[in-house]
Amino acid sequence: MEHQKICRLRDIYRAIAALEAGMEKQYGLNINEAMLLCTLNEHDQMTVGDIREEMGLSYSNTSKVIASVEKQSLVRRTAQDGDHRCICVAITDEGRRRLDEMGKCEMNCPEMLKNILEH
Repeated sequence: MEHQKICRLRDIYRAIAALEAGMEKQYGLNINEAMLLCTLNEHDQMTVGDIREEMGLSYSNTSKVIASVEKQSLVRRTAQDGDHRCICVAITDEGRRRLDEMGKCEMNCPEMLKNILEH
């Protein structure tokens, strides 16, 4: 019985990997980058620590994701109240445009994930 759950998780993981490959090809974003844009779109700005906590990423992975979308001008970093130790991140107009584009276009979503995402 337990091996069936593991096999089901394997299938879900493969479906997510296929979705991510399609997102990267179509929009130039991986899942973490897209989720960062969604997260920032829901807030005015967030500290790097708050982003890490909200997204459940490691410190190093959070920094890599932010750097990647910042390089594409989809987010911007600023020092909070002049304190260069506390960095805030906000989505840019270009980031919102890319997020809107993703929402308007039909992503090639694996059938297994369609039911999960529609609820």
